Amino acid sequence: MKRGVDYIGVGVGAIIVADDGRLLLSRRGPKATNERGRWEFPGGSVEFGERLADALKREMQEEYGVAIEVGELLDVVDHILPDEGQHWVSPTFICRLTGGAPVIREPDKCAALRWFGPDEMPGDLTRISRENLAHYRARLQEARR
Repeated sequence: MKRGVDYIGVGVGAIIVADDGRLLLSRRGPKATNERGRWEFPGGSVEFGERLADALKREMQEEYGVAIEVGELLDVVDHILPDEGQHWVSPTFICRLTGGAPVIREPDKCAALRWFGPDEMPGDLTRISRENLAHYRARLQEARR
């Protein structure tokens, strides 16, 4: 049985914020689970018995060679992809780097990495990343008030 296809999968995402406010995005590679070629906030699947924050730390180390501090929960989004026959539930956390510089360790899953300002995002974001970005921007506006 395949998670996200045969049953609802759980994926966890990281909005990694640099000291200058830029956000890390990865471009999904040719063997990504879904939405290949689109930019996304990095993340990955949660394994059975694994805590969300632990899954996120593991995925960032495995895929990008970095250590992160997992901060507050930004949102939880239904990531439903009817054209791909997938359904995921995805909590996303606001995070920061605590060690290493991001590199692509799994080129089949990730084709590129790049830092973007919150108002300079590419147009071809994944569905969930578009929702995450809207929630993140709303949080920034709230903080400015």
